[in-house]
Amino acid sequence: MFCCRVPRRLARVAPALLLLLWAWVACGVPPAKDPPAAASFGVAAADLEELIRTEMADKEIPAVCIAVADGREVVWAHGFGTARSSDGTPARATTVHRVGSISKLLTDVAVMKLAARDAIDLDAPVQRYLPEFAPESPFGTEITLRHLMTHRSGLVREPPVGHYFDPTEPSLAATVGSLSDTALVYEPGTRFKYSNAGLAVAGRVLERISGEPFEGWVEREVLAPLGLEHTSFEPTPAVRSRLAEGTMWNYDGRVFAAPEFALGMGPAANLYSSVVDLVRFAQSWFVRLAPGDARILNEHAMRQMLEPQFDDSRMGLGFFRGELDGHLRVGHNGAMYGFATELAALPEEGFAVAVVATKDFANGTCRRIADHALRWLVARRAGQSLEPLPGTEPVGADAARAWAGRWSDGEVTVRLRARGDDLWLEPPVGFRRRLRRHAGGHVIDDVMGFGAACALDHERQRLHWGERELRRRSDPRPPAPPDAWRGLIGEYGWDHNVLYVLEKDGELRLLIEWLAEYPLWRGASADRFRLGARGFYHGERVVFERNTATGAAVAVTVGGVRFPRRALPGDNGRFRVLPLRTPAELRERAAAARPPVEAGPHRRPDLVELTEDDGLRFDIRYASTNNFLGMQFYPRSTAFLQRPAAEALERVRQRLAPEGLGLLIFDAYRPWFVTKMFWDATPQELRQFVADPSAGSRHNRGCAVDLTLFDLESGEPAEMPSGYDEFTPRAYPHYPGGTSRQRWHRERLRRAMEAEDFSVYEFEWWHFDDRDWREYAIHNSPFRAPGG
Repeated sequence: MFCCRVPRRLARVAPALLLLLWAWVACGVPPAKDPPAAASFGVAAADLEELIRTEMADKEIPAVCIAVADGREVVWAHGFGTARSSDGTPARATTVHRVGSISKLLTDVAVMKLAARDAIDLDAPVQRYLPEFAPESPFGTEITLRHLMTHRSGLVREPPVGHYFDPTEPSLAATVGSLSDTALVYEPGTRFKYSNAGLAVAGRVLERISGEPFEGWVEREVLAPLGLEHTSFEPTPAVRSRLAEGTMWNYDGRVFAAPEFALGMGPAANLYSSVVDLVRFAQSWFVRLAPGDARILNEHAMRQMLEPQFDDSRMGLGFFRGELDGHLRVGHNGAMYGFATELAALPEEGFAVAVVATKDFANGTCRRIADHALRWLVARRAGQSLEPLPGTEPVGADAARAWAGRWSDGEVTVRLRARGDDLWLEPPVGFRRRLRRHAGGHVIDDVMGFGAACALDHERQRLHWGERELRRRSDPRPPAPPDAWRGLIGEYGWDHNVLYVLEKDGELRLLIEWLAEYPLWRGASADRFRLGARGFYHGERVVFERNTATGAAVAVTVGGVRFPRRALPGDNGRFRVLPLRTPAELRERAAAARPPVEAGPHRRPDLVELTEDDGLRFDIRYASTNNFLGMQFYPRSTAFLQRPAAEALERVRQRLAPEGLGLLIFDAYRPWFVTKMFWDATPQELRQFVADPSAGSRHNRGCAVDLTLFDLESGEPAEMPSGYDEFTPRAYPHYPGGTSRQRWHRERLRRAMEAEDFSVYEFEWWHFDDRDWREYAIHNSPFRAPGG
């Protein structure tokens, strides 16, 4: 193992000390630091290190690990950042990660090893080995191992049991057995459809042929011969001692720890490994290996795996094929909760690289780093060097706001969203991407990857996106969705992976695996749909189950996976928190407390009382019991703001009036003692929604306002993704669910407020802070009497 080499400077150390050192390394204790790069790779290592550190900082990736191989030598292996924030463990080249679908390559190689021994026939029906395997099929073609290894089996992406969302950790036998309750999406052999379920079946076949558990056979026949000491399909104590923490994120801004449960489809996804071990595995793919080099398959078998299958130049037997500057590039990536992995090689040249990032969906970032490393290897062999990759810059807040809006060419519509200094592009389907300034233009650059340049033509007001030229279009308020869909729109699944059913642009859509959005095509009935021709789950059936009494869905099944409906607080339109103390106790504690002492200077306070009129109305919740605590806090229904904030709010009202919209005020200035009562009444797990009295709030300074829109003609409040003071993710300003109309109202309010230099609070779409809030002191004065 590369990580166990003894540096030359220890050559004179006493033999007993060397034995002690080897024992220390063998027992799994990580080295003090990663080994240095090979001398001839120094410039490349410095360039790659700068790229990695830049990407980590910009994309907020906790850790990145990389290993680079030239022939039989690992010329550089290094870890950056923190592998475990819980104890501050730094990332190392020997840090272990969950590498997801890299598992499939190990499984494919293991199957090919049996095929090379004539113990298995890749083109025989799978039922020869698994007679009980019987998914429903209207086709005459039977599934083979070759179909499974090339993702042409026609199986659903996920099995009903043991799937990506299933935390119950069922056996491989139970997982594969559940596929008999599914139907094939496509005829086997006819088209590519990526299937985790398919590789689970291949692993189960290996178990049946070998007569032993998959994990044990692969350990003995594949991992051990390659010397992969930090690699396993099981979370052994040695693996867990080196395991990094994964980080999850989603569109609404939440960042949270990744779940750690094992999947039932282990051969497809359960591999644990380090970048050093992964690159060692990749070295075994090299077409020309020297005598004595570790190899699992002979040259003929390996060439078979790398050759195109089914006349598809992009797919070998398990390997994804492509080109890098004219060189054959093979490999696979991995996406597992909180981790992203890229494993790639130029097998004819004998170059390989492994990159892992501890952030969900960072595969594009890993690939960019990996390809730059491979280009360095090619240049190094030719005696050349590479220029560092040019960076990108934020669009800037003013430019982002200027470009925000709806853009279309009549066939395709995209939306640009301003988010601080960044500009985000929402395509018709797929992923939302961040645009950045780059080389005189704009390019997509975010954690999911880099590329796809966009040209923003300021003079002609054109957006060039791919081959299309889009023009700015009006963005009128969308109509309400059909009544039949209202019972379907909502959240499904589990806390660790929520499925959203939403309405967008007159279509019902799925947002699956947190980030991938796809339209539903209507099927045979109002509750039966099919996913389109693109995406993770393309072609799969989507079936809703309704409560016959209420008409609301209780579950939705996507392909093989049944997602139960999630019940959220506030679903009935009334969000309530059970106070931790009685009203009398809260008032007593608040009266005895004092606001924090602040260093000045501060502006002189100038609180003015807002006045209701045709475009400004009050619904002061804390002057009634219609609030999250069910208690009255204010003596009367009114609102105050510092004068500059009040004047800015009046300009917002004037801006919205021609559109038939007014402002409905929920709250503005809030005395500090009320903030103290909120805090003492609210359970710990919900306190991100209430201000900490030890720091005071923007409301206490008279510089924050809670509000929504209302329709001037009907007087009705605008429908939003959540109610006011609803302490759920639906309240977040970037919550992706709901209807087009709800999100349009939320975005229109935000744009109008930001135009007057208010900023939205990250957990509440209704809460806006004036830009100068820091210049005012905390106030604790109760509301003045009328005229007082």
